[in-house]
Formats: sequence, C-alpha cells, structure tokens
Amino acid sequence: MNIKNVCIFGGSGFVGRHLANLLTTQEIYMRIPTRSYKRARGLLVLPTVRLVEANIHDDAELDQLLTGMDAVINLVGILHGDFNTVHVALPRKIAAACERNGITRLLHMSALNADPGQPSAYLRSKAEGEKIVMTSGLVTTSFRPSVIFGPGDSSLSLFARLARLPVLPLGSPNAKFQPVFVKDVAHAFAASLTAPHTFGQRYDLCGPQCYNLRQLVEYAAHVTGHDPAIIGLNDSLSYLQAMIMEFLPGKLVTRDNYYSMKVDSVCNCDDPGNFTEAWGIPPTALEEVAPIYLAGDVPRERYDDFRAGR
Repeated sequence: MNIKNVCIFGGSGFVGRHLANLLTTQEIYMRIPTRSYKRARGLLVLPTVRLVEANIHDDAELDQLLTGMDAVINLVGILHGDFNTVHVALPRKIAAACERNGITRLLHMSALNADPGQPSAYLRSKAEGEKIVMTSGLVTTSFRPSVIFGPGDSSLSLFARLARLPVLPLGSPNAKFQPVFVKDVAHAFAASLTAPHTFGQRYDLCGPQCYNLRQLVEYAAHVTGHDPAIIGLNDSLSYLQAMIMEFLPGKLVTRDNYYSMKVDSVCNCDDPGNFTEAWGIPPTALEEVAPIYLAGDVPRERYDDFRAGR
C-alpha cells in the first residue's frame, strides 16, 4: 500500500500536531481541515502540510477534502458536548466519504474501555463510532489510548496549574489511569499507515505504569514545586463537585467525566500495551518527560535539580 497523501481530521489538535510533525519527516503530504485557519496556523511551518478551512460535517466539503488522498486519519474527539455528532455521526460520514472517493485506508482514534455497556456517554459514543468504522468495509485500524500526556496536554499541565491552589478538593481520587506519551501515540499511527499486520486491528495504548488520580496530581505538584493540601472526595461529594463544575465556565469536570472515571483507564499494569510487539518501541515513562515540558512552572534551581537527578 503506497500512501503519500493523507487527510487528518483533528490534525490541529493535541495528538494531531505531534503526528503532523512526524509525518512531515516521512515526506507524507497532509491536508488538514480546520474550523479556524488562524488558530491552526502554527502547522504552516511544516512543509508538507496544507491547511483548509472547512466544515467537516458537510458531505460535499468532505468529498472536496478527500479528493486525491490515499488515506484518512480521524483524531476528532471531545470530552463534553454533543458526543453523538462528533463520535458517531462524523465517523459514519468519514467512512462513507472514503468509500465514495475510492479511499480504502482509515486510521481511527477511539478510547480505552469504549463499550456500549459503559456508564459514560463518552465511552458509549466512542464504542459506537469505532464499530461503524471497523465494520465499514474499509481497511481500518483503531487506537484506544488511556489518558495522553505530553507538551500541550490537558491532563498533567492542568494538574500543575491546579496545584498552585493552597487547598485542592479532588473528586474521584482513586480513579486509575495508565498514561501514554503523545509521541508514542503519534508513532503508532504513523507506523501503522502501511503496515499490513495492523489492518483490521484494535490497539489499546498505555504507558508502562498505572497511577490513581491523586498520585498524578501529587506528582504534577511535586515537579512544579507546589504542595497543596489535596482533599480526596468520597463518591457522593465527587458527583456533587462534577455536577456543580459542569455548569461553570471551562467545565473542568462534568458528570459524564465522573462516570468515565468509574472505569479504570488501564491496559494491564504488568504489560504496558502493544508498543514493543506492534511497533518495536518501548512505551515512554511519564517521569522521563513530564519534568521537561512542565518546566515553565518550575523554579530554575528546582528544574536543574530534576535534570541532575537530585
């Protein structure tokens, strides 16, 4: 399978930016649709990227975007909002547009624990969207990551900012995660584009170690030199906190996030996922990179101590 031209939906997002950088080094030409050309202009420094302002939910515009493409990557996802439109209807439209335009290769971003029986609408919608693309007749590979960390993330970076508070009430403190490095996720996508052993497969993507939410917040606080009093909330108070914050600007957490965290986002704490077997790389430990990209929140002398291993 010869792939030189790829359309990436969600290419201006967190994972998309890292993937675009990687594909540029492989001389893959990318068409990346965006709602706002101005907001995505940082990608213009990549010589093989072409940004296109488009409504990706419109069938006619999808056909224009896919003209001349060899493969499609769908990274679009949201943590709150209209899950059906984004996680179900859009994958259906993308798969149909691929078929209309003679494109057979599709890489799709799902989520760890996506399943129709889950308590969270997010996970249920991710499962439905994944089923649509995996049964579409296209040559599809689906990726199911745990929480993704790395430069520009909305997990550790958020925890580091929250750690500046003197007291931090923490909902669902025992929720478990197995964070995976964004560059490892990008590598999995890029390496799978033309790899026959990945065709028709679903891959759970996790890092090498499991943590609960309290441990992740404590680690982000420690790395950035903060020491908040973290108060773990019980189940009832965790739900109440989520319900209140759902109606505040920014929606740091919602009731659906609370339901998502009822299910441990881990692969297997003794087996860090598929990276070595499927793509020949060991998964990156959080501790290897987090102190570096969180350095903007770290006093200079403390950062030097981390780099020196003291």
